[in-house]
Amino acid sequence: MNTDIRVLIVDDEEDIIEFLSYNLKKEGYNVETACNGMEAIKIAKTFDPHLIVLDIMMPEYDGIEVCDMLRSEEQFNNTIIAFLTARNESFTQVTALETGGDDFINKPIKPSVFKSRIKALLRRHPDLVKSADNSTKVFGPLEINFEHYKLTKDGVTINLAKKEFDLLALLASKPGKVFKRAEIMSKVWGSEVIVGDRTIDVHIRKLREKLGSHYIHTLKGVGYKFEQSH
Repeated sequence: MNTDIRVLIVDDEEDIIEFLSYNLKKEGYNVETACNGMEAIKIAKTFDPHLIVLDIMMPEYDGIEVCDMLRSEEQFNNTIIAFLTARNESFTQVTALETGGDDFINKPIKPSVFKSRIKALLRRHPDLVKSADNSTKVFGPLEINFEHYKLTKDGVTINLAKKEFDLLALLASKPGKVFKRAEIMSKVWGSEVIVGDRTIDVHIRKLREKLGSHYIHTLKGVGYKFEQSH
């Protein structure tokens, strides 16, 4: 069922790799493993995983360095990166998330909890969202159809310009995640177009006017995130 979903597990402890990969293979995932940062980068480039479970403390580049290097390449823009760590220092988590990590999985972890976390994380991947639910995501009264570029609210179609829809689709692809301005520029407008902060702000304002102001939130000096209305 999940054989087309690729997961890369990276840890320098062999027993942890065996434990995690065994449980994911039982679920049908296509799993590759690496035991250090350098090997992880090499495998990631050919394996092209949907999700990377990445230990922080490793030889040959630590997890934060690996994440930073992968995020610098366009190939890994949509790759979900979850840090696997026994460390709980807040500064480590802040640094890891600022580098481009999506979440943390603390070890030790029970198999059932681990598998549930993996499933939840994979639901954030835009390619898997499309294949899993016919390209449609529902947030309360909002329904976004990514394939047909269609947005409805309470069953009524809301007309969006293409860039407005692209921006909304990006933010809604990972609810709760803060998208930095540079990432928004790259993914919505492309690197060949020079776009200023004002352009992004104008599109955000137009989306708020059409959707309601409570869906898209601003983090000053950082970027924007989408939250489901309560």
